[in-house]
Amino acid sequence: MDYYSTNGQSPPVSLREAVMRGLARDGGLYMPSSVPVLPQSFFSSIDSLKFTEIAFEVACAFLKDDVDEEIIAGIVDESLDFPVPVKKVAGNVYCLELFHGPTMAFKDVGARFMSRLMAYLYKDESKALNVIVATSGDTGSAVAAGFHGVEGINVFVLFPRGKVSPLQQKQITTWGGNIHAVEVDGSFDDCQRLAKIMLVDRDLSSRMVLTSANSINIARLIPQSFYYFFAYSRLKYSGRPVVFSVPSGNFGNLTAGLMAGAAGLPVHKFIASTNANDVFPKFLESGKYIPSPSLQTISNAMDVGDPSNFSRINDLMGQSIDSFRESIISWSFGDSETENAIKKLWSDTGYIMDPHGAVAYLGLTRYLEESDDDVSGVFLGTAHPAKFPETMDRIINGTVKPPPQLEGVLKREEKFHSMGIDPAEFREFIIDINL
Repeated sequence: MDYYSTNGQSPPVSLREAVMRGLARDGGLYMPSSVPVLPQSFFSSIDSLKFTEIAFEVACAFLKDDVDEEIIAGIVDESLDFPVPVKKVAGNVYCLELFHGPTMAFKDVGARFMSRLMAYLYKDESKALNVIVATSGDTGSAVAAGFHGVEGINVFVLFPRGKVSPLQQKQITTWGGNIHAVEVDGSFDDCQRLAKIMLVDRDLSSRMVLTSANSINIARLIPQSFYYFFAYSRLKYSGRPVVFSVPSGNFGNLTAGLMAGAAGLPVHKFIASTNANDVFPKFLESGKYIPSPSLQTISNAMDVGDPSNFSRINDLMGQSIDSFRESIISWSFGDSETENAIKKLWSDTGYIMDPHGAVAYLGLTRYLEESDDDVSGVFLGTAHPAKFPETMDRIINGTVKPPPQLEGVLKREEKFHSMGIDPAEFREFIIDINL
């Protein structure tokens, strides 16, 4: 299958080039030339399949033209070796818990799959592969965990100073080896800008091999579509349409869901739930996409003022605002609303959400209040609450206990490079690592 650039100024490329390049030369994001539609027989039996079996079928639909099915099966089994339960919270409201992997965030799914696919596609090369990732929270730790110790691959993780939780920072900065953590004196948008500049730097690309590991990379989005199919499989018995509420920052997770819908998954509606960074809700209201500087919130992984994946969603929607409004609803929620939602659900049911999941929960409950639709509502739980100890302690008084995966991280020593927002400084750092 060929992959095209959303900017339309670069020729189509193979899967290998799309994955290894990450960002197209014209600055656009790669998308499959056509989204494969899974057969009805798959959906007829989907409720009898395990998560890895569903993932294998979906992965084959996207990748089988380029990767042998035996290799795909190995990548799926090795990378998706943790559960993604659909947990009933109250009534017809369910949480798709995506935080049971090594770094306890949903990005473990995409990052682990991508690292293994990338290693396979790059296995015969002699030059080191340089993976660049900007993170507003969990992406960096998931990518670091997924790539740590992979021979022939250097990983550069850019994170904004003072804008990730202390625990998230330790999950980024304590790996060492081939993982190079870079603290940037700026916002996530500055980190993302630096990553994009490096990826389209023609001179740098002529000297070394560069790619991305954000949701910029199509190899992150394809596996993220798997869990939408799985959630549907576990709720199919209800006979009700399924609505997904997605905590949305850089909009990679929502894009993956929309790709699942384009591949045939029966989805009644998507809800793009945002924090104070409300570029997308304003776009749906006005029809005009106007990026803005990012604002800092307690749901920090969603603090994005110019979501990269908007261009992909725009293509999936055929550049039609009517298609956007037909498929997606979007609302913005502030920190106080988020905190109150965590407190109330915990008080009413004992269920504890992290701030990002709480934003998604707010979007879902608003939809259920304003709609007469009889649906099964799924909000995505994208990170374990214990990843945000300071915030959660303030909201629910130390109720959250860190699981073993997180306890060990706090004892590790940090190592990172600090810099400003000058691309030349980051460029030299990359070159020095490759000498």
